[in-house]
Amino acid sequence: MNAREEILGRVRAATQDVTVADPALDVPIAWTYGQPLATADVLADFVEKVEDYRATVVRVPAVEVPRAVAEALVTLGATSAVLPSGVPATWAQAVAEAGVQLFADEPQLDYATLNTVSAVVTAAAVGMADSGTIALDHGDDQGRRVLSLLPDIHVCVVRADQVVSDVPEGVARLSPGLRAGRPVTWLSGGSATSDIELSRVEGVHGPRTLWVVLAEG
Repeated sequence: MNAREEILGRVRAATQDVTVADPALDVPIAWTYGQPLATADVLADFVEKVEDYRATVVRVPAVEVPRAVAEALVTLGATSAVLPSGVPATWAQAVAEAGVQLFADEPQLDYATLNTVSAVVTAAAVGMADSGTIALDHGDDQGRRVLSLLPDIHVCVVRADQVVSDVPEGVARLSPGLRAGRPVTWLSGGSATSDIELSRVEGVHGPRTLWVVLAEG
């Protein structure tokens, strides 16, 4: 008996009791995907995990989001910022009043121009507390994917009602965008890698600085 025959023989022996071809029917699981965890304080958990990734989180009432966005850009030393067309006009107004040069992406900015822009400001699709991950599904208030990859600073506004307990619950929220064929960008802190000699290098695959404005109420 060669190795191939031995492996196939073991597979046949292990599956002798399988009588239904569909594995979902053969081994039913009493579990529904996307259900929330029993997290005592989802927002506090989200903030703690996001900060673990060296990102900054500020919690503000929803009406103070424009001010918080402008303050984030000024604090980080951003001299220019691009805002997708779908974000509230009050954000753009606050950014402009703070003295930050404002860029729109209509018509679309070329890559060379985006490389000169200090920051991007976007909304989010969902925040996942258990992993501290934020996902963008690139709706109108998040813009096309390249906006969140080229500028060195990303100020991301997450509404409290967008924060869920874990990744499965987050993916369930993302389903409409996924079915529509939109890309999804996952953010777990600023871009960083430790692939080379375990030395952390930031800003390799996207913005090195992530600043999260958590809008509550």
